[in-house]
Amino acid sequence: MLPDSTEVLIIGAGPTGMALSIVLHQAGVDHVLIDRLAQGLQTSRAGVIHAQTLESLEPFGVTQRLSELALRLENFVIRDRNRALLKLDFGKLPSRHPYLLMLPQNLTEQVFAERITALGGVIHREVEAKAVVQDADGARVTVVENGREKLISARYVVGGDGMHSLVRKSTGIEFDGAAYDASFVLADVRLDWPVGPTEVSLFFAPAGLVVVAPLPDGTYRVVATMDDAPEKPEIADIQALLDSRRPTKERTRVLDLTWSSRFRVHHRLVRSYRKDRLFLMGDAAHVHSPAGGQGMNTGIIDAVVLGQLLGDVVNGVRPEAELDLYETLRRPAAQEVLELAGTMTGMALARNPVKRFVRNLVLSVLNLNPFLKRRIALKLSGLSRAPLARLPAPSRQPDPIAVPAAKPRLKLAA
Repeated sequence: MLPDSTEVLIIGAGPTGMALSIVLHQAGVDHVLIDRLAQGLQTSRAGVIHAQTLESLEPFGVTQRLSELALRLENFVIRDRNRALLKLDFGKLPSRHPYLLMLPQNLTEQVFAERITALGGVIHREVEAKAVVQDADGARVTVVENGREKLISARYVVGGDGMHSLVRKSTGIEFDGAAYDASFVLADVRLDWPVGPTEVSLFFAPAGLVVVAPLPDGTYRVVATMDDAPEKPEIADIQALLDSRRPTKERTRVLDLTWSSRFRVHHRLVRSYRKDRLFLMGDAAHVHSPAGGQGMNTGIIDAVVLGQLLGDVVNGVRPEAELDLYETLRRPAAQEVLELAGTMTGMALARNPVKRFVRNLVLSVLNLNPFLKRRIALKLSGLSRAPLARLPAPSRQPDPIAVPAAKPRLKLAA
């Protein structure tokens, strides 16, 4: 049952919302997690978890389970049809997790949901937020559950509610950027694939980009650009995409299609991550191309940083003014990610023969330089942005008389 009030109300129970709930649970902070959907995703969507994300999640009891379910890969290769342009070895990363962890998003969400349950929490599903209003003392959110409206008062409200975020619209914060011209196809397929399940392959071709990545159940994730993709791409569509971009020396056959989707990609970033008591994270704050698999990872780390800050403030460890650290750390990280994904997408979409020649030449030269290859791997893994996920020590120590003790973990609200 939904309470009338809480310290933190999280709108959106995707990976970012659930990650924030886990962090707040472990900090003993009363909070409520709602989502308008009846259940979590049943399709895979995001498929890679990077090293920095796994390190950030280690204190919260999910990293080991994610690793148990996933496929570990060390190689990421950029190719132009038959030619390998740039080979990156993630096995040499300076991390406790030197690999790409391939795991469909629905399984990532399942692990997070199980952790919330283990912590005594619950995800309030089929609850839709309709309006958010704030004042000096907190925020009031109108929600609809079972056709009935209810008002929930919260000290803070966090929008993990996606690109069309109600929370962001309530703040009035601008979401600067635009959409890419091309549409994208996303599909999980069974393949007769000559490269094999040993690497994530990004192929450049005059026809466009295609990424092929193995998943733990033996299927492959295919992400490709397409000028005018059908709403539900079929096997023949995926076969045609691969035929126009894959290596030409060996035949590739699409054996089965698990699911597919079409989507358009934007590159956008909010001007601010916070408006007084309202906060934005994940796709509500930044969206970009899927190149490099950065989206879900960046959002999860948003949630970890924000959760630690909110926990410290609610428990009296930090003054409320230090909530500004969230934007100070995470907006530059998102800006870097947008630039990285944008550069990779721009290279992939180059169709002018001269530009393609220069691109391939540059990547081939990079491939000869171990130092530069390491820098690129650090950027893709997120490890180069690790300082933007670390909180400084509190500016002052709490007054042991004035600061209340941390609340016990609650059993009724997540």
